[in-house]
Amino acid sequence: MSASPSPLPPSSSSVAIIRRLRAAGCVYAEDEAKLLLSAALTPADLDSMVDRRVAGLPLEHILGWAEFCGLRIAVDPGVFVPRRRTEFLVQQAFALSGPEAVVVDLCCGSGAIGAALAAAAPSARIYAADIDPAAVRCARRNITAVGGQVFEGDLFEPLPPALRGCVDVLVVNAPYVPTGEIGMMPPEARIHEPRAALDGGGDGLDVQRRVGAAAPLWLAPEGHLLVECSERQAPRTVGIFTRCGLLPRVVESDELAATVIIGSLPR
Repeated sequence: MSASPSPLPPSSSSVAIIRRLRAAGCVYAEDEAKLLLSAALTPADLDSMVDRRVAGLPLEHILGWAEFCGLRIAVDPGVFVPRRRTEFLVQQAFALSGPEAVVVDLCCGSGAIGAALAAAAPSARIYAADIDPAAVRCARRNITAVGGQVFEGDLFEPLPPALRGCVDVLVVNAPYVPTGEIGMMPPEARIHEPRAALDGGGDGLDVQRRVGAAAPLWLAPEGHLLVECSERQAPRTVGIFTRCGLLPRVVESDELAATVIIGSLPR
C-alpha cells in the first residue's frame, strides 16, 4: 500500500502567498497561508486553494473545516461557517446542561454547537435540526459521530414528538441579520453562505419570534432557551421572550463581542 501524500513543506512561496492574500484583503494573511500550505498536497492544489481564497471563497470552505471550541468542524461549500463569537453561546448552554441533559441545537447549520456540547458533555442527548439539506448533510457528519441525531425540516417540525416538554437546553443560533443589512456583510458571507442562514427579516428577529412562541411547548419544566443576537437587538429579544412566557436575562462577552439571551420557564 502506498503512503498517503504529505502536506507541502513551508517554502519561500509562502511569502508570495501572504502578499496575495493581503492584497485580497485577508486580515490574517500569515495564519491563512500556514493553513493553506498545511492542507495542500501538491503545488497545483495549493495554487487552486490560494486562487479560490483570493476570489473571496471562505477559508473554511476551502479547507473543509472550521475551528470551533477547539474542534475541527466539517464545513462544506455553501454551508454557514460557525463564528468564534458563538463559542460564548456554547459556554452558556453548557453551564445550564446537566450530566444527561436533553439538548436541542435548532437552526444547527453545520452542527457546530451540538458537536461542541457533545464533546463537553458526553452523556448529554443531542438532537439537531435545520431546514437546509446541505447543512443537514454536514451536521450529520459532525453530530452523528458523537452519538447525536440530526433532522431536516423547519424549526421544531422534524423533531421527535417525544421531545415535547422534555428539552433541558434549547440552543438556537437563528439568523438575526436584518434584511436591509445583508448587503453590508463581507462578500465571503453574503455571496458564499446561504441567505436563509443570515437573513432574519425586517428587524432580524423573525425566526426568534417563531422559536420563542413554540419553545414553552418543548422545554422541560426547568428548561432554558438560549439565542444569540446583536447587542442592539437584545432589548427586543428580551421583549419577545417575555411575551412568550419566558423569564429572560442577558449575558455578554466583551472578549468575543457576543450577546446571548437566556429564557427560562417560570417555576
